[in-house]
Amino acid sequence: MNIFEAIRADHDIQRNLLDKALATTGESSERKKIWKTLKVELKGHETAEERNFYKQLMDSDMMVEHTRHGIAEHHEIDELIEKVEEAEMDSSAWLAHLKSLDHQVRHHLEDEEKTFFQLAGKVFNETQKKDLAKAYTKEMEAQRKEQ
Repeated sequence: MNIFEAIRADHDIQRNLLDKALATTGESSERKKIWKTLKVELKGHETAEERNFYKQLMDSDMMVEHTRHGIAEHHEIDELIEKVEEAEMDSSAWLAHLKSLDHQVRHHLEDEEKTFFQLAGKVFNETQKKDLAKAYTKEMEAQRKEQ
């Protein structure tokens, strides 16, 4: 597995959890469980991606601006997570904030998969891509266990 496949697999998990969260209602135990898992996935993914992918791309002139943009989008996602957290789970505000989060996350994932990955693929050789995947996956496992 290379870094792009590893990250894309986690993107699929995030999309699935967003779909499930949006399908829930009220302050149900199901909604609470899905929301908790989604937060762990999003926060862990940001950390693992920034440490084990973005950081290695900062040395590439071609990737500096793209990497900064990706990190800025991570911060926007963090702010939206906070808004969801602050709202009452059974309120329309909670759902509105979740929909905003859903939109921002999907935009970010599409940016990465459609543009960022193609450019980053030119920076690393195949061995590096596999090594980055191992480091990323190990970090994601650690992030999941911390929560």
